[in-house]
Amino acid sequence: MKGNDGMRICVAGEGAIGHRHLDALARIPGVQVDTLVGGDAAGTSATAAEYGIGRWTLDLAEPLARGDVQAVILATPTQLHASQAEQVLRAGKHVLVEIPVADNLADARRLARVQAETGRVAMAAHTRRFNPGHQWIRQRIAAGELRLQHLVAQTFFFRRTNMNALGKPRSWTDHLLWHHACHTVDLFQYQTGEIADPVFALQGPPHPELGIAMDMSIGLKAPASGALCTLALSFNNKGPFGTFFRYICDNGTYIARYDDLVDGDENPVDLSGVAVSADGIELQDREFLAAIAEGREPNASVEKVLPAMATLDRLQKHMG
Repeated sequence: MKGNDGMRICVAGEGAIGHRHLDALARIPGVQVDTLVGGDAAGTSATAAEYGIGRWTLDLAEPLARGDVQAVILATPTQLHASQAEQVLRAGKHVLVEIPVADNLADARRLARVQAETGRVAMAAHTRRFNPGHQWIRQRIAAGELRLQHLVAQTFFFRRTNMNALGKPRSWTDHLLWHHACHTVDLFQYQTGEIADPVFALQGPPHPELGIAMDMSIGLKAPASGALCTLALSFNNKGPFGTFFRYICDNGTYIARYDDLVDGDENPVDLSGVAVSADGIELQDREFLAAIAEGREPNASVEKVLPAMATLDRLQKHMG
């Protein structure tokens, strides 16, 4: 980021989510993206030029070897998250790992242990905790103004070929459970303050080439409050894509779409006083940087998202 001196960080990942982080960081004072790490030379160099980033490389070890780089945001393929995050922490840097921190519970737990050993900030990009609409709901629940009865979520994409959100071929395979369901599982447990039990999961037939289930149905229950979560996921959906949350409460119904919130009659909810930005990814990145500056554990630390990872593990075993 040109003309922006301050904390020097590295962003790893030149894909769609990497662009979202770069856009968010451009709006945050006191941070400079020093290096962009990518997996493709042409795409990485083009993205670095687009955002005015002075250095780019295909080797994460390069910026990790430099003393002036303090932190790394990993927006790389899911299968690399745990190993790369450990690499960053053992190099003495702080790390924000895109969701999910790992594609299995054992690696997530190992990463939490490495964070404890190194004493660095290790945070997961569980963006739903930071979207203004979800924050507004959480504040009302905490104040006793709302009681969640049923969270109904739809996560819909059209990915019958292995393409990313920018319409470019992916070098890795995405996963409905360990990536996309992770958002909603964590959000439900975060909003209720409970570990879901019981849980169930069903998956449809696997894609003949990608080898992953293209449709999934998940159910969760908060044992103390009795609140339910029903989540439908699909890579077969032709139409509007993304994740849409319907909060059915005792005192109103609300629908969250990305950073926006409307009531059950589609009337917009005023979120202007919720946070300093209307962008969830920016708010998440601000929390990461603030935790580093203040020497504290961030909201959505790797340790704090382990309950979601444990629930995903139970869901996977339920599917067989």
